[in-house]
Amino acid sequence: MARRRILNGRYELDELPVGKGGMGEVWLGRDIRLEREVAVKLIRFPDDVADEELVRRFVRESRITARLEHPGVPAVYDVGTQAGRPFMVMQRIRGISVSDLIAEHGPLPIGWAAAIAAQTCSVLSAAHRESLIHRDLKPGNLMLCSDGTVRVLDFGLAVALASSDSQITRTGQTLGTPAYMAPELVLAGMTGPQTDLYAVGCTLHEMLTGRCPFRGATAYAVMTKQVDERPPAVRSVRGEVPPGLETLVLELLAKAPEERPGSADAVYRRLLPFVGELGMLPGVLTPPSVPSPVRMYASVVGRALSVSEPAAPPREAAAAQPHAPQRFSRGELERARAEADSLVRESRYSQAAEVLAAVAQPATRMLGAADPDVLSLRFQLAIIRFDGGDYRRAAPTFADLAADIAAHVGPDEELALRCRRQEATCNALIGQTSKALRQLGELLEVERGRYGADDERVLELRKQIGLLQLGSGRQEAAQQTLRGLLADVERVKGPHDAAVEAIRKLIPPSTMDS
Repeated sequence: MARRRILNGRYELDELPVGKGGMGEVWLGRDIRLEREVAVKLIRFPDDVADEELVRRFVRESRITARLEHPGVPAVYDVGTQAGRPFMVMQRIRGISVSDLIAEHGPLPIGWAAAIAAQTCSVLSAAHRESLIHRDLKPGNLMLCSDGTVRVLDFGLAVALASSDSQITRTGQTLGTPAYMAPELVLAGMTGPQTDLYAVGCTLHEMLTGRCPFRGATAYAVMTKQVDERPPAVRSVRGEVPPGLETLVLELLAKAPEERPGSADAVYRRLLPFVGELGMLPGVLTPPSVPSPVRMYASVVGRALSVSEPAAPPREAAAAQPHAPQRFSRGELERARAEADSLVRESRYSQAAEVLAAVAQPATRMLGAADPDVLSLRFQLAIIRFDGGDYRRAAPTFADLAADIAAHVGPDEELALRCRRQEATCNALIGQTSKALRQLGELLEVERGRYGADDERVLELRKQIGLLQLGSGRQEAAQQTLRGLLADVERVKGPHDAAVEAIRKLIPPSTMDS
């Protein structure tokens, strides 16, 4: 028998991988130190060229995934690199993928389709609160275990391999699976909470009908349908589906992100009435006569929380705020910044943000909001939150900082403008598209006056606006923005510049001369 491969001196892998894809390989094996079964993902670099930035992002997203602590997400045990290739060690999950379940059973019972989708939304609710978007949600990434629970696989993997630019840019990489890709992901490479909800809609449609809502001979044909065609009604294929469930599927498959349900929580609540009594899935689930620790545990918790009572304030709430020192020195500020820098180099973003947040308020109080060191510290905190993927906390941090800089230094100060752009980007990334577009439009007028219409920053901001319009379904506005931008960039940089070609690719040929 061939000798098994040992990864990182600890993880003994089986002889062959159980899966291969564009992003790498999945292996089963054992942690020989703790004597437990594990699943290991070995990541493949694009074009097989080593990329330190990709490794850094991969570690960051792995840590965000590990912090989810949700029963529907496999536990992350370890991350590292082997021969320059990043790997992730995770809890091994036993069960059947929903894609295999559909292949074997055809359309699923309505209650089970709703139950699987609801459990998926429970996971998404936890993830979206951490600003973590799955980006490649599909039946193949949903595992139904024998106790009836659903695990969502590959969380953070696609995002970790995507562009980490602070602006909304198109990477040129196709990340995701065409049959489940939202229009904004197809058109502009944009993702947000509603991107995952669109994939839930595609998956729910497939569970109910046995087929994807959009099919085609090529990936391009499928992606074109995602953007241009209305999805078929579920009840036209399966008449016994309740009208309310069909309506939910159609809302999830809306072309514009803002026309979809507002959150995974909202979708979860709308799915619950359709769960009802769940029958057995032969050969998949453990019979009710066999004790299930998970069912036993969940049953008790469900009963304990079924009666609503006035919520008492948590006892530890008062201790949640860091103690603000009565005195504060610049030396403490510098030590905090140095410690945060050290943590960031290790991709420990949440800890770095905690270190800076603990000193930001006392530093502002003692040294003043206009103090250059205080402004630098607060900007560092905002950037760390952004780079760590905590967009919901980064947005108000940038907003408050921009307001203070405008008040004490001037509204046209470059750092204030940069903070405003970053705040808008955060809002776009958490799905607040209209707010982000309004903020970017206001900023564009200021930057034109500050830098001039042909400045690189202004041109890039216009591209950012066009991409956001494109990804949010504002097709006419996007084409108008991008065609005007194309003419100006071609005039400023020449017709053969790479930036010209990049913009031209965003404009359908049929609209180039219109």
